[in-house]
Amino acid sequence: MPLRRRTIIVTLLGAAAAVLASGLLLLYLLVGRGPAVPDDAMLVLRVGGDLPEVAPADVVGYLRGARAPTVGSIVENLRKAKIDPRVKAVVLEPTGFDSPFWGKVQEIRDAVLDYRQSGKPIHAYLEYGGDREYYLASAADKVFLMPSAALDLQGVATYELFLRGTFDKIGAVPDLHHIGEYKTATNTFTEKGFTPAHREMDESLNRDLYEQIVRDIGDSRRKSEAEMRRLIDQGPFLPEDALTAGLVDDLAYEDEVTGPLGGERARLDGDDYSRVSAASLGLARGPRIAVIYLAGAITNGRSGYDPINGATAGSETLIGYIRSATRDTSVRAIVLRIDSPGGSSVASDAIWRELTVAKRERENRPLIASMSDLAASGGYYVAMPADVIVAQPSTLTGSIGIFGGKIVTGGVYARLGANIDSTSIGRNAEIDSPARPYNAEELKKVQEQLQAFYDQFVEKAAASRHTTPEKIDALAQGRVWTGRQARQNGLVDQLGGLDAAVAVAKQRAGIPIESPVELVAYPPPRSLFDILSDQFTGGGSAAVNAWASEHLTRGELDLLRTMRGPTALFRRGEPLALMPFRFLR
Repeated sequence: MPLRRRTIIVTLLGAAAAVLASGLLLLYLLVGRGPAVPDDAMLVLRVGGDLPEVAPADVVGYLRGARAPTVGSIVENLRKAKIDPRVKAVVLEPTGFDSPFWGKVQEIRDAVLDYRQSGKPIHAYLEYGGDREYYLASAADKVFLMPSAALDLQGVATYELFLRGTFDKIGAVPDLHHIGEYKTATNTFTEKGFTPAHREMDESLNRDLYEQIVRDIGDSRRKSEAEMRRLIDQGPFLPEDALTAGLVDDLAYEDEVTGPLGGERARLDGDDYSRVSAASLGLARGPRIAVIYLAGAITNGRSGYDPINGATAGSETLIGYIRSATRDTSVRAIVLRIDSPGGSSVASDAIWRELTVAKRERENRPLIASMSDLAASGGYYVAMPADVIVAQPSTLTGSIGIFGGKIVTGGVYARLGANIDSTSIGRNAEIDSPARPYNAEELKKVQEQLQAFYDQFVEKAAASRHTTPEKIDALAQGRVWTGRQARQNGLVDQLGGLDAAVAVAKQRAGIPIESPVELVAYPPPRSLFDILSDQFTGGGSAAVNAWASEHLTRGELDLLRTMRGPTALFRRGEPLALMPFRFLR
């Protein structure tokens, strides 16, 4: 290539790189710069979506992160607003929750109640009055409902999908096995409807959640539990009926709520306020406490993102975080924040081991577990090394059990005119054959493996809870409990959210309860440069996988997740410590 042409190409590439760098710098400055908060501000918090524990790790998610906040950022906004003299009032706008669970909603509701101690007003505006949305809104001083919006307060219902009839039609055989009468994760595939144990467990969970809703809303709206039950039985409500029943304070449009409350105050959106550092208000300073986030199904290897199942918590990644926090001598305590249905038994055990080693190496440093929406099966397993386990009343936890097996698809291929043939050496080389069910000898091997892990699970739980394996076995059997039930039966020590877990960590670490602390998050916050580097080097799969979340409804994702089967994320033949599938309205 002639020298002149090479020079032109190099010059053009250099100019393009300079323009790109300038653009990224400008973008970083625009995104990273904190907002100017007026002295007389009305903070508007729009709360909804999936409420992830950890902020998105892709460019689009980074730039849109304020519009899809984490549960922690919402709680922190309320904590800041409570002491920020510039914030004079808050408008809370629940916009619709994608998650079918209640723990994170309870966590934000607790933060609303805590904010009210400031004496500054907080009003809730509902453009959609669903059950979770109203439950959150009811914690505010006043609740306003859009004049054309119904209030869908109507109780708790659980829907389960059973695929055995479908499998029979297509020639598939679910050769799945479990330890524990209530370990119902396999029932989706092996049954055509509820078993007695399955129905008993679901009814118990629904009943306890219903009682929590009745009590909490009743307390906030100054109604007795009997009156709240009667009102719920009358729902859903037309707007005028909700007002007459005293469930809302007025019917109004958003401008009619923000106008009188705001007056001459400047509107401050929550996404802007989230960029105000807690340290600038005197928070997030002082002794350091590590918060390790374990969010998603527990898998082997690195953490990642699955387009159907969402975030995955990889044992290799979590072990790295635990070791980093353990080596940091400035860290006074560790809080393990869990939002997981469980997953791989091997990966869960590897994380359990690393937490046990971390406790042994730093005996004077407390380890506290904080349970979010889910901390079941493998999610409970990794909580067991903790000195204290803290859960929300509606957290789904327990599920101490195990299952494994395979789905035999040979019949499906046969109906399509295809045939699976094989060659093998070794008596049990074809134990995972997709063409046929287990033979007697293979099934014995599978059951031995499942029983061995279950026994180990029970023994470790007994040691953790300072009781006997026999007592844990009676509570186990794969049964899922709410956090409130788990507190009553001894599987959980205390009820509350992450703030409550941090308070316990401070107490056990000898930090004065009134002292602010700095929370050191794992994974650490990522800069825009780090995220862009991943995107350009092929490491950022979340941007691609986010397509499913953007284009599919929650119901469609639930259906795809179920049809895909329980083993898609895990190694072939691996026993799974995974909670049952639940479709909770």
